[in-house]
Amino acid sequence: MSRTTLRELNGFDQTPAKLADSTLILIDMQNTYTQGVMELDGWEQSLDAAAHLLTRARQEGAKVVHVINDGGEGTPYDIRAEIGRIHPKVAPVDGEPVVVKQVPNAFVDTDLATHLSEGQDVVIVGWMTHMCVAFTAQGAFLGGYRPTVVADACATRSLPVTGTDVPADQVHRSALATIGDLYGVVVESQKEIR
Repeated sequence: MSRTTLRELNGFDQTPAKLADSTLILIDMQNTYTQGVMELDGWEQSLDAAAHLLTRARQEGAKVVHVINDGGEGTPYDIRAEIGRIHPKVAPVDGEPVVVKQVPNAFVDTDLATHLSEGQDVVIVGWMTHMCVAFTAQGAFLGGYRPTVVADACATRSLPVTGTDVPADQVHRSALATIGDLYGVVVESQKEIR
């Protein structure tokens, strides 16, 4: 039996965003996820893919917005400490806004929408696929934007469910399937973003 998505049933465009015409949104690419209790599986590879895409976006004159989560002092998400800072490989340069959020959807109680044009394409990468990437893609879709999520520039971690661990790759793929079913276009590699 052939499978279809809600996107296909609704006739939504399945063409990935063009980088030069989009805003690249980097979600929570903080040191939080590179060590300790929140270390993600495959964070190094996803960081390299995101850094490559960021370099290309800057070269092509695309707008770039960095999003970080602030969990407050003493948490793994403390943006005032090294643990909560954006990883140096994808750190903002002058003129690139940094949006501070406190919930998974980066559009909630932030000024993220003010950095975007109505209905525009957004390319979303970052950490964690199943949480802030997925919920920000949903927020973008519900806000009238057209998200494309880049799988190899995202990562997550294994999660416990009813006494067993769900492997990180399965959590990652499930989140991407949810996004691709309705909220946005999903591409496997940053190389697919032209």
